[in-house]
Amino acid sequence: MKKIFLFGALMIALTLSLPAQVSSSTDLIVQLSSLPEAKLNLNQSWTVPVLQGNSALTKANSLKLNINAELTPIDTNLGVDAVLTPIAFLQFGLGAKMGSGWNIELLGNPLYGIGISKSGADKKQVLVQDSAFGGLYWNVHGSALFQFDLAALMPGDYNHIVFQTKHEISYKAFTAAKERESWVYEHDFAENQNGWNYYGMFLLGYQPPLFLNTVGLMAEVNTYLYNTPGGEQWGESQGRWIFSLLTNFTLMRNVTLALIGQMRTMRNYTDATQDLYYQNRLLTTADPIRFEWYRVALILAVKLF
Repeated sequence: MKKIFLFGALMIALTLSLPAQVSSSTDLIVQLSSLPEAKLNLNQSWTVPVLQGNSALTKANSLKLNINAELTPIDTNLGVDAVLTPIAFLQFGLGAKMGSGWNIELLGNPLYGIGISKSGADKKQVLVQDSAFGGLYWNVHGSALFQFDLAALMPGDYNHIVFQTKHEISYKAFTAAKERESWVYEHDFAENQNGWNYYGMFLLGYQPPLFLNTVGLMAEVNTYLYNTPGGEQWGESQGRWIFSLLTNFTLMRNVTLALIGQMRTMRNYTDATQDLYYQNRLLTTADPIRFEWYRVALILAVKLF
């Protein structure tokens, strides 16, 4: 926790000392999907020119500082991060996030913002949250991103075939959870523990100067790095993949709309254990992973200032 507050204080201090040539942007982002979920994000960013040179690889070098606030029907978060671009094809990021949540009921089904996940007397999952804001979620993360644009080698408005890959390590925690105790956040799989996580992203896309300004294929993976004893039985170290077909449209000068269709991987458990608490489940040996349809997502981004 102390690290998050120190990082936030550093971000504020850097903001107050920014030079005059800094550019800034205030963006409002609304996310909806075919699932019962929604997210409202307000992001303030400042871009500082640093380490710039005269070549194509260094002329746009910068340090970007971001502060963003998120609100969903079951939780709220505040995040800060800094992204350094030391050369055109490489970025390094460092950030932190904290928040908390509450429970609601939708169509007779509870949605958990945050809470403890444990095994009940019948070995089935029990989600516990004594009250709204029953604890604080926080994480610190560092990342590296590599990007390539064919137009850098073959200039032309219609030559923007782009590739990106991002790799992030984060430490996530819930203040109400004890060591090795599991918890739920934003109604996820309720398999989180206080510990390290890995996220990877791979994107191949095309960006023409048209109303439809991006078409791409993206693959993302999230992997727990907890090394829980017996974790191989329920597939703890097997990453969960999400595969996306994404399109992005320019609706107005400062308004864009992304439409995304997604599939994901899921774990197959034996019939006798599939309804149990996740640490009581057993992966099937013949076919432990399956693909399934996930969701359609809409992301509306409006540049306010």
